[in-house]
Amino acid sequence: MSEEEEDIYQIEGSGLTSSLLGQCGLGSANDGAVSTSRSDAVTCSPSFGNKKTWLKPVGYFSFWYENNYVLLSVSNRDEYGDLERFSQSNDQANEAFDPSPENFSEADKSADVNGIDTKVHISEKEKELEQSKPTKETQERTVWDNPIEFLMSCIATSVGLGNVWRFPFVAYNNGGGAFLIPYIIVLVVIGKPMYYLETVIGQFSSRNCVKVWSLSPAMKGTGYAQALGASYVLSYYVSIIALCLYYLVMSFFPELPWSVCQPEWDACVPSIDTGSPIANGSRSSAELYFVNVVLQRYDNIDNGIGAPLWDLTVALFVSWLIIFVIVVRGVKSSGKAAYFLAIFPYIVMIILLVRAVTLPGAGDGILFFLTPDWGSIIELRVWYAAVTQVFFSLSVCSGALIMFASYNTFNVNVYRDSMIVTTLDTFTSLISGITIFGILGNLAHQLNVDDITQVIGSGGTALAFISYPDAIAKMPVVPQLFAVLFFLMMAVLGVGSGVALLSTVNTVLMDAFPRVPVKYMSAISCTAGFLVGLVYVTPGGQFILELVDFYGGTFMRLFAAITETIGVFWIYGLENLCLDIEFMLGLKPSIYWRICWAIVTPVIMIAVFMYEIVTTDELTYGGVVYPDAAYIAGNIMQYTGVALVPLFILFGLWKFRTGAFVETVKRAFRAKPSYGPRILTVREEWRQFRRDKKESRKPQRTSWLKHVGLSLVGGYKRS
Repeated sequence: MSEEEEDIYQIEGSGLTSSLLGQCGLGSANDGAVSTSRSDAVTCSPSFGNKKTWLKPVGYFSFWYENNYVLLSVSNRDEYGDLERFSQSNDQANEAFDPSPENFSEADKSADVNGIDTKVHISEKEKELEQSKPTKETQERTVWDNPIEFLMSCIATSVGLGNVWRFPFVAYNNGGGAFLIPYIIVLVVIGKPMYYLETVIGQFSSRNCVKVWSLSPAMKGTGYAQALGASYVLSYYVSIIALCLYYLVMSFFPELPWSVCQPEWDACVPSIDTGSPIANGSRSSAELYFVNVVLQRYDNIDNGIGAPLWDLTVALFVSWLIIFVIVVRGVKSSGKAAYFLAIFPYIVMIILLVRAVTLPGAGDGILFFLTPDWGSIIELRVWYAAVTQVFFSLSVCSGALIMFASYNTFNVNVYRDSMIVTTLDTFTSLISGITIFGILGNLAHQLNVDDITQVIGSGGTALAFISYPDAIAKMPVVPQLFAVLFFLMMAVLGVGSGVALLSTVNTVLMDAFPRVPVKYMSAISCTAGFLVGLVYVTPGGQFILELVDFYGGTFMRLFAAITETIGVFWIYGLENLCLDIEFMLGLKPSIYWRICWAIVTPVIMIAVFMYEIVTTDELTYGGVVYPDAAYIAGNIMQYTGVALVPLFILFGLWKFRTGAFVETVKRAFRAKPSYGPRILTVREEWRQFRRDKKESRKPQRTSWLKHVGLSLVGGYKRS
């Protein structure tokens, strides 16, 4: 069944049941019921009063009558029904209905006071049917072959290019070693809680980042914003993989092509030379090779971005082809590739780390990286940098974590996996910083430069494709080997993140178009991604990359994170989520998780978001100002994603409208009856678990404020 077909109306009155029986041709309640099965369940269009209400068959209402099993089709009245009339019981039918105990089997006599379970009862016979024959839901939703594949996929997603080239430069620019303090604090109060949250709701519901918002339908725009943000990042991320593959191929040449100058380059200093510091006005051959040969970069894009470069186009095609091969069978293929994508980079990192720390001058570079500037800790920009780095590094609020967790079986310990990945990610960032600055320290030593800032460059792509290759070219022993290892590692890290981003977009599309086979959807997505990616392999492509990253990356992801926490903890409810976790994992979230989720995490993110709005300067690339059209395009891109949230809220209010505005708001934001575990029998057990828990807590819930306080501290007595 599709998501719309999963909505089961929770009938609250046996009189309505009787009315439906009569109008569906099953006779009145006194005539005796007809036994039927799931496959031929009755579908009808009952009328209430003088109004004919056309209903869409979507769910099943089962009960026993005179020892006969009756399965009645119940309908989604959200789009087709008269809500008020459908929700009312029929008094005449109530009077006609005979709820005497002898009319029901022994197994169901205790269902409720009328002898009928009016809350979507699933009988023992139906449970046997569920267990003996896989449902369409479980057939459609594949799962990982084993939980390790999920863990490896999360590692491959979170440990990416941002750890290698972004973290070291961000740390250097924001206090060096002192940056680790705000970074770790932000990791603890935002990174870990958000990571755990997304894996929990993904696994609990077995739904992607869009459909998971059955927990609060009006907030579905958050999921679409995350998917759109993932597509923005994916569009340029693969072009960076293409650059890595290009440099990887060039690394096999007997002489590294960026290590020597070409005749037409003025004021060029060969990167292969040692002991020759770069004078003012001069540039290294590594920099000129990247700018003039690889990118053929324009000085500005006032007159356009140019045509795609053929060699980078080939590299881009190969990059997309690799990603396609990995995702062509969904998690069945990507899960196997995750072992290599997660483990291989660490092997290379260890090799490069050992080599880096043994190079002459490496100690100076590492000391420069770790030396703290304590005064920077009190600066807001440093805390903003820590938040954005945590989001970028962990891949939270990109939709990928929810998507991966949705393919888990119901009881995988995502708490353990979340703690492993977030801790490992931080460790990887630290190791990458030590390795990078160790090599840059050696570069400064080779050039007889005392100030290491002279060899750092501008960070980002410049660090990966200029500073690092420049340092490798000066290595006395087999520089080609270390170049191959470095760029192969970079390509693998990029592919790991690219697979996650594409899988996120693919899963949303597959759930929207379930009849399209995954291999065809993957082919369509990769083809579209390749065509869009051509703009990044033009001479003006780096300008576009910076523009999309600036407007479509951090800002949108941070906004989606804020609305995600509001939707889950302030609307769906902190206590509801904690009960879901307790039912699924058998763990009661501690006060640390509760306080972070409900207060600390959203408040800090809102503050950081406001800081970004107030302080963000006009975007430039290499000191070059963009044309006005570029800024307009960037703002359209950014606010399209942001606008999805309020637009879906308005749509939800319209869709669930009733006569009373307050009731409309409640219905628009209230969780759908279909939300919960995907397997129907487990869903029924969960509903009963929640009913029992909430019933036992009623005596303690004397006021709304007391309920909030008890939810925050986990103060409800165990029951």
